[in-house]
Amino acid sequence: MLKIENAYKTFNVTNNPEDDRIALAGLDLNIEDGEFVTIIGGNGSGKSTLMNAISGVVKLDTGTIKIKGMDVTNISEYRRAKYLGRVFQDPNLGTAGNMSILENMMLAYRRDKRKGLRWGFKKDLTERFTNLVGTLNLGLESRMEQKVGLLSGGQRQALTLLMATLSKPDILLLDEHTAALDPKIQKLVLDITDKIVKESGVTTLMITHNMKDAITYGTRLVMLKEGKIIFDVSGEEKQKLTKEELLHKFDDSGDTELAL
Repeated sequence: MLKIENAYKTFNVTNNPEDDRIALAGLDLNIEDGEFVTIIGGNGSGKSTLMNAISGVVKLDTGTIKIKGMDVTNISEYRRAKYLGRVFQDPNLGTAGNMSILENMMLAYRRDKRKGLRWGFKKDLTERFTNLVGTLNLGLESRMEQKVGLLSGGQRQALTLLMATLSKPDILLLDEHTAALDPKIQKLVLDITDKIVKESGVTTLMITHNMKDAITYGTRLVMLKEGKIIFDVSGEEKQKLTKEELLHKFDDSGDTELAL
C-alpha cells in the first residue's frame, strides 16, 4: 500500500550548511494493505516530517514514495489528497466550526466527488450520516444541526475521524491526534480510532508520544531516531512487547521525551 525508499530531507532556515537539520536520513518503509502502524520517537526524530512527506506538504530531497504502486513523489499535495485522510493534533483543523455536524459530514462526503451545481442535502444521505455519527456513541446524532464549533475537542476529533474515512482513503494519517486532549478523552478517541480502523480496514499510520498507546493500539510499531527506523516490530512480537522493553529501546537510543 505504501512504499518509501531512501527518503532524505534536510531543513535549513539560515542557508548556512552548519545549521543543516537532517529530518529523514535514507529512511525505508514498506507498509502492507490494512496495517495499523504506530510511530514513536523523540522530538526531532522525523515523525512529522515523514507524515508531511507522505501527504505532499514536504518534498523529499531524494527518495521515492509510492501509494498502491504509483509513484507520488512529485505529485502535488492537493492531487495526492484523494488517496489520503489526515487528522491533526489540533481538533479545530479537521472541521469547519461555523458549519453544522451534517454540513461537515456532507463536505467530507463530497471531497472526492465531481464538483457541480446540484442539491447537496438528500434525505438518504442525511439518514446515513445521522446513523454513522450515532456509531460514535457520543449522543451527537440528535444534534446534527448544531454548529461543530460548540462541540468539545474530543467530540470534534471523533467527528474528524469519521470525516477522514468517509470517502474511503487508501491511507489514514493520524498526527498525534489525541495530544491536545485530556487523558480521559484521549482514551475515548483512541478507542473510537481503533474501532473505525478495524471496521474500515484502512491502512493507518499513527504518531504518538505515549509508549503504552503505541503498544496497545495497532498491528505494528515503528520507532524513529534521527530520521531512521531503529526498531520495527509487528504480530505476536508486538503483542508481547512491554513498556519496560520499549523503554529500554529508548534508553539505548538516548531519547527521553516520551510518556509512559
